[in-house]
Amino acid sequence: MTVQRAEVLDSAYAHERAVMISRHLRARGIEDPLLLAAMGAVPREAFVPEHLQEFSYEDSALPIEAGQTISQPYIVAFMTQALQLTPQHRVLEVGTGSGYQAAVLGQIVAEVQTIEIVPALAERARALLAELGYSNVHVRTGDAYAGLPELAPFDRIIVTAAPDHAPQPLIDQLAEGGRMIVPVGIAQQQLILITKAPAGVQCEPLLDVVFVPLTRSAG
Repeated sequence: MTVQRAEVLDSAYAHERAVMISRHLRARGIEDPLLLAAMGAVPREAFVPEHLQEFSYEDSALPIEAGQTISQPYIVAFMTQALQLTPQHRVLEVGTGSGYQAAVLGQIVAEVQTIEIVPALAERARALLAELGYSNVHVRTGDAYAGLPELAPFDRIIVTAAPDHAPQPLIDQLAEGGRMIVPVGIAQQQLILITKAPAGVQCEPLLDVVFVPLTRSAG
């Protein structure tokens, strides 16, 4: 089990964080003890704009810079639990955004590589994650559609913005036995769990969702 890095249980938001875990996570089927501990340790208020911090632990998405959002806590937990993480895993995140999902992952796994196409978001997330002590989370700036082939394979991949199809380069970078979760669609989106087995790639629809579109570079 990893060391708790962002230990903030005695902060002003400790009660709200406990209510989030009880009401929005446990009550809705989130049971993974490592995940619950991670979401109890990460200060979501640090990842949202200051004027919205009072809403940090409501179960809703919140706007951040560049027309992007920080996902609602239940969706973060649902996607993370579907990955079936262990502390030994290496994870690729597509779409760093605020950095909150990367922090949750960083509480659980050995290494997180996360890519953000918007430079201002990448820089802010990089600085905040470093300030909170997540030395195992590495933020990169660039078009995440192609993933990081030079660092592949990854045990798990999580995509936090919606492409119109599951990117083949990411599937290719998934280790055998690996799991990838991705919201797919334009007007209507479904959360898809992709597993890679010796017999081939399997796709399982899990949940109807709403995510911002996956942004790609013009080139």
